[in-house]
Amino acid sequence: MTGYRFGPHLISESQIFFKSKLSIGIVNLKPIAPSTLEDVHVLVLPKRNIPRLADLDKEETVDLMLSAQKIGNVVEKHYGCSSLTMTIQDGPQAGQTVPHVHMHIIPRKAGDWANNDDIYQELDKKKLGVDNEERKPRTEQEMSAEASELRPYFSLLD
Repeated sequence: MTGYRFGPHLISESQIFFKSKLSIGIVNLKPIAPSTLEDVHVLVLPKRNIPRLADLDKEETVDLMLSAQKIGNVVEKHYGCSSLTMTIQDGPQAGQTVPHVHMHIIPRKAGDWANNDDIYQELDKKKLGVDNEERKPRTEQEMSAEASELRPYFSLLD
């Protein structure tokens, strides 16, 4: 397979850094972490293109959570952060902009946001119709480079 679907989007293999039996880890097109964390922000999602968490079967749900745990451990070590924000926006009214279950894994350091919960406002801006000009889409080369940094931590499966 040359890529996976993320809702309506085709994700190229170069953006994938993690694969389990039922999930993948991808780098984010428009990460929200501030520059103190090198603008990183990754996603974990089921391989099956399914919109809502409740639509996953038990095996997919377990695999997604175990994958998030593995990816989070690596992200924390690799980027030298001290914590993670891990969140699922489940449905459009919750701020989900891509109709495919996915968990955001965002590295955190002390003082990265003035108010710790401001991260949720940042995640919610698209839902509120706010176009955050600071969050420019990254190039394929930038995303591929980040995925290449993370890939060696994992044994990729198909």
